[in-house]
Amino acid sequence: MATQKLYAGAKLREQRLKIGHTQKEFAARLGVSLPYLNQMENNNRPVSTAVVLALASEFGMDVTELSAGDTERLTSDMQEILADPLFANETPALADVRLTASNAPSLARAFIALHQGYRQAHERLALLDEALGREDARPTPSPWEEVRDFFHYCDNYIDAVDHAAERFATRAGPDIRSAATQALEAAGLTITLSDMDALRLLDRPNGVLHISARAPVETQTFQLLLQLALEQSNTLLEATLDLARFHSPAARDIAKIGLANYFAGAALLPYGAFQAQAQACRHDLEVLAQHFGASIEQVTHRLSTLQRPGAKGVPFFFVRVDQAGTITKRHSATRLQFARFGGACPLWNVHRAFETPGQFLRQLAETPDGVRYISIARDISKSAGRFGAPMRRFALALGCEVRHAPQLVYADGLDLSRDSVFEPIGISCRICTRKDCHQRSVPPLERSLVVDPDRRDVLPYSVD
Repeated sequence: MATQKLYAGAKLREQRLKIGHTQKEFAARLGVSLPYLNQMENNNRPVSTAVVLALASEFGMDVTELSAGDTERLTSDMQEILADPLFANETPALADVRLTASNAPSLARAFIALHQGYRQAHERLALLDEALGREDARPTPSPWEEVRDFFHYCDNYIDAVDHAAERFATRAGPDIRSAATQALEAAGLTITLSDMDALRLLDRPNGVLHISARAPVETQTFQLLLQLALEQSNTLLEATLDLARFHSPAARDIAKIGLANYFAGAALLPYGAFQAQAQACRHDLEVLAQHFGASIEQVTHRLSTLQRPGAKGVPFFFVRVDQAGTITKRHSATRLQFARFGGACPLWNVHRAFETPGQFLRQLAETPDGVRYISIARDISKSAGRFGAPMRRFALALGCEVRHAPQLVYADGLDLSRDSVFEPIGISCRICTRKDCHQRSVPPLERSLVVDPDRRDVLPYSVD
């Protein structure tokens, strides 16, 4: 089988600008000619093995980043945006979209941000009677989407926060809950378990931190660690927020809670120890949850963040959906990218998890681009801990490309050699190119439709 060529012009150019070199200086240190470097930076020629080795030896670059850039997710994001009827008469070919994402990632992000602004303006116009006369009626970026994209394009890995959490976990030893409690008490807070619906409530004037007595033990520990991040790592969190340059105070506030959540998860499941245990048990979610005193959701989410340069774990995707199919959490370190808006493909096993509570479902799947995955799904229920309180139900999915399947205990007994065992799934109907999908809800982009009045199949049209 032919070796796949590596085109990474944007990453190469980014590395050169990061160290402040001209093309001539950079070419000299890499041991290549100036025209050759220029061709590589413009993706006219692939990055050679000699250049990859030079990047590692001369600059200490994690060369895995050359093939782990934002191209796939930018392509997916732009494809979904181009499914907007606004572009019905001007739809670029997929090859052009990929070329833009690869060669001009800044332009691609600007395009995504521009469309977000357009959508928000359109939504505000629909509510003109409410917004009329208000000073804040101008379109502004959605704080929630802005924060979501911040973590999305950081590969859901925040290095400084992750290391800080790991250092605390190392000092804390095996009883991290007691260590967090002692650290909070040293900061002047009194910890009390209270019979309340809220998971955590800080009475700052009286110096009392209330933790819900109804919450599971792992949730209580997580909330203690989250408060610890806000109390003792505030300077680090604020510095990270300064670098992010959010457009609104609301986005910054949401992101700060997100970073505190990240710290809590990274402290409860410290990078090095968690990764070693995950490899030892072949990513058995129940074993990991029991070993670290964490929940299944905490474990699956953490597995998707193991993207530390030089020590990356298996690249996983992670998603949480509600019973309506709406994606409430998502991240992908794989080539699989989720729909930015709306739900996921109904053929995906994450939707069937609600039908089999308490069980892990396995699925071998193939996306329209020919990439094959193994996906594990399970439902989770979140009770408020008292009679009459509403039950919150979600389903989780964790997966990776099938080439990593030997590292997963969930792949045992599956026949990965037969094409027929891989179920066809997509991202969203608008950008899925499958012609014969029985679950299709809307026609695909870039395809002509044929309507035959004398024939009616599952769909009222066929895809040309």
